[in-house]
Amino acid sequence: MTTKVIHEANLAEVNSLSNNSAEFVIRPLYYGYGNTLGNSLRRVLLSSIKGAAITAFSIEGSTHEFTAIPGIREDVVDIMLNLKNIRFKVHTDAPVELNLEIKGSEQTEKDGEKRVVAGDIKLPAEVEIANPNQTICHIDDPNYTLKMNFIVESGRGYLSIEKASEERVHSNMIALDAVFSPVLRVRYKVENTRVGQDTNLQQLTVTVDTDGTITPQEAFEEAAAILVNQYSALAGGTTVESAPAPGSIQEEEDTGLMLPIEELGLSARTANALINNDIKTVRDLVSLSDSDLKELKGFGAKALDEVKEKITELNI
Repeated sequence: MTTKVIHEANLAEVNSLSNNSAEFVIRPLYYGYGNTLGNSLRRVLLSSIKGAAITAFSIEGSTHEFTAIPGIREDVVDIMLNLKNIRFKVHTDAPVELNLEIKGSEQTEKDGEKRVVAGDIKLPAEVEIANPNQTICHIDDPNYTLKMNFIVESGRGYLSIEKASEERVHSNMIALDAVFSPVLRVRYKVENTRVGQDTNLQQLTVTVDTDGTITPQEAFEEAAAILVNQYSALAGGTTVESAPAPGSIQEEEDTGLMLPIEELGLSARTANALINNDIKTVRDLVSLSDSDLKELKGFGAKALDEVKEKITELNI
């Protein structure tokens, strides 16, 4: 049988693999749409989901990134790499300034060094850190006090160090290139599937890993919404007929509702009473209340009981 419409995608399963990883199974798909949807979703998930990152920072005693700071084991370049790995969740679109101040003698570790982590940063109410154990640096002088300031901004995609330098909130800070995306990895797999006798269908499985600042489902839904907005703007007023995915609950419900009254197995008297009152399908029938049915010409209490019993039997 020739398919007359491109049916709608159906999100059949969402399987949580861990707190920050989930698998989305979309089936059945019109043939060829596994790669069409999989590739577009993957690109948007990796490039366009909103996130937050440090775009500039300062360390007291340092004026540029090529500096060694007495009292800290790492040089500034190493610290920059560590800062890029801190995962922020920011509940505002405005840049947020954070600060950190910690002395080496406080909780000095056995090897004589104090490990400074993301959780040592002082946070306002609108900022959260998903990985507070991320190392920033090590203080190897118990008398040294580390003082740092950070600018955290929201964004999408990638911000180059040149662009970050041009847009610095404070010119005396060191600019940092930033990857805003909270999505760490996306994989997709396309397989053939079938519904009944229709074997010309596909299944798409998309696996999404995030950094903990957003759930995989939130990222997946945001990516789909972005694609909808982009294509809706290009489509203008043109619409294309669609139908529920074959085998979906919606399709089964729609098929059941379009069943003619003659095929319900009602008595001839009850069926004729309904048809004579212009009730031709199950959809027409279930749209009426008991009182509406009682008012129909030639439709009595016995017919009402028969109809209710049949509707219950068909689980409609």
